[in-house]
Amino acid sequence: MKLLEVCVDSLASARAAKQGGADRLEFCSALAVGGLTPYADLLRQIKAEMSLPVRCLMRPRAGDFLYTKEEIDLLCHQIKTLHAAGADGFVIGALTPEGTLDLPAMHALLDACDGAPVTLHRCIDVSRDLRETYRAAAALGIDTVLTSGGAENCRKGASQLAGLLRLRDELHGPEVLIGAGVNAAIIDELRAALPGARAFHASCKTLLDSGMTFRREGVPMGLPGLDEWHIQQTDTETVRAAKNAVMR
Repeated sequence: MKLLEVCVDSLASARAAKQGGADRLEFCSALAVGGLTPYADLLRQIKAEMSLPVRCLMRPRAGDFLYTKEEIDLLCHQIKTLHAAGADGFVIGALTPEGTLDLPAMHALLDACDGAPVTLHRCIDVSRDLRETYRAAAALGIDTVLTSGGAENCRKGASQLAGLLRLRDELHGPEVLIGAGVNAAIIDELRAALPGARAFHASCKTLLDSGMTFRREGVPMGLPGLDEWHIQQTDTETVRAAKNAVMR
């Protein structure tokens, strides 16, 4: 089944994704650091307006995917809270120090998901062996694996993506959801090169100028150099172009 999943971190972005024809939302907070666990109250706002399936990214902090017991316990609690708030599924992942899937942590997270559909997130892209990690995800019953092919973007990871798509077909395994640098042109390129590619993940974002007319420069709210005067937001037309490329 062809699929365009759009990653959003605000109600405005969710609205734009829906208007552009997204099939599913990945909902998170803090997209600027790759996405963190989102807010239950914002999920309720989104679900009150639209029936699009929403999978919530479960990530307690920026950085690596080696989590402490306390972080896994926190994620399990947040999964239950978000499920009650209307989440249709979850996006999870945890690694061992050696770069393999952390099976005890994954079992705990899956138990908390209580049968909801699950995506393995891009922890696969920094794992030791992508095919081994994919096989482990398949054995756990996960239905989707989000990946760039172990590269900084999906174009550079095309050869690994080809191998994962072959493995998907051999195992009748999880869908390979292609992400990182996805737009309409990249979808066209990858679908031509990888005939089995049928599911794509994109943020389709644009930068909106802040409405602030008074701007005190040199007072960063986070890391020095971050732009405080533009807001990243999903763009409806970029989503529509990506959806058209998926469906061609």
